[in-house]
Amino acid sequence: MRRSKLLPALLIAMLCFSATRAQKMIGTETDAQKQQRMAWWTDSRFGMFIHWGLYSGAARHEWVKHNEALSNEQYQKYFDQFNPDLFDPTKWAKEAKAAGMKYAVLTTKHHEGFCLFDSKYTDYKAPNTLAKRDLVKEYVDAFRAQGLKVGFYYSLLDWHHPDYVMDDIHPLMQKDKSKEHYAELNKGRDMAKYRQYMRNQITELLTKYGKIDILWLDFSFPNKKDPSHGKGADDWGAVELVKLIRKLQPGIIIDNRLNLEEYKDGADFETPEQVGTKELEKYRGHTWETCQTFSGSWGYYRDENTWKTHRQLLDLLITSVANGGNLILNVGPTARGEFDYRANNALDSLSYWMHANNISIHNCTYAPSNFAVPEGDRLTYNAKTKKLYVHLFNYPADGVLTLPGYASRVKYVQFLNDHSEIANKPSSGNSEDLVVTLPKKKPPYEVPVVELSL
Repeated sequence: MRRSKLLPALLIAMLCFSATRAQKMIGTETDAQKQQRMAWWTDSRFGMFIHWGLYSGAARHEWVKHNEALSNEQYQKYFDQFNPDLFDPTKWAKEAKAAGMKYAVLTTKHHEGFCLFDSKYTDYKAPNTLAKRDLVKEYVDAFRAQGLKVGFYYSLLDWHHPDYVMDDIHPLMQKDKSKEHYAELNKGRDMAKYRQYMRNQITELLTKYGKIDILWLDFSFPNKKDPSHGKGADDWGAVELVKLIRKLQPGIIIDNRLNLEEYKDGADFETPEQVGTKELEKYRGHTWETCQTFSGSWGYYRDENTWKTHRQLLDLLITSVANGGNLILNVGPTARGEFDYRANNALDSLSYWMHANNISIHNCTYAPSNFAVPEGDRLTYNAKTKKLYVHLFNYPADGVLTLPGYASRVKYVQFLNDHSEIANKPSSGNSEDLVVTLPKKKPPYEVPVVELSL
């Protein structure tokens, strides 16, 4: 992924795809056709991101090569030692499914340039490590077998390829950013050759593994002052790349990091990264997915301790759906190929909650505007079943929940987790308000859910 401190708020806003502003078209798809193509994704609401590569061996952030300004030669030890002997993608898939995730996206190649798949265009790949096999194929087969949709992440950046032209965030530019050093490092590099390499690899990914549901391309960082020091749509050949992707996989869904904001169909969804729940409110009415981590890193980070609590994870998931968006939550497997105990604990906690309350997440979106949201709580809504869900972040100490204006619009009230009836009646003070009398003892969930049949 990109690092937020490298992209100030202005640039993040610029990267956001806005169909209302964009007028040019790359293809001919209508709004109705797009809505139909993306229906499964919109209904899913929850997915798993998996960031895995050589950086898992370093175990100190997926940007370790950049952060420590490492050369290919210095980084080679992680390639030589890569041996994921505990890799079991079926276990990964079962954990994702149990947590209520409906799709997954795996890093087939991150910025470091290492490929988890068997590409014929490079030797820098998993089959040439002690793994000795195509790890992407095993991921695809395992997740499909569990009924999950399959996505690929592919980094547009490549800090290993000899033709990738230097820019301000390349590892070799971190100790000396002088013009002389920049010119020296770029001698003999040819971005046109790298573009072809990238097209060849994306073609492999979209032709060797059957139907691919999502392609997550990451990321553009145009530099207006000096374009040669950044990377944008022209560097990637982005328009032609989108045409190729859609030709190879017509039903695929593409993220918004190709710097194609001027095209209405330059992306399928926006990607607010590592933002707080309050910021998600501004995306309501858009098509979006927030990408978030369990901790402060995307790749496995052994000594990183800022892990989100169960309540914080639920807040991200529920608030995303309550504003009409998706959440894709990241796991960074270890160099042995398994989720560490902290990730497993987080997934287990989500599995427990989602087993009882997933109906308030899947196939849901934000509530109609004429339903008031109880202070501190969240509302989600299923338009097909006409069910409204109140997520009780603040369980009332006295057991009384007053819903203003709900009385004439609700015919039945129950807890979602066990379908047990909850007593309710119009307020004696205002007959339009519905008074719901909850049990004093809170159900055994961090955030209980009340289901209202309208």
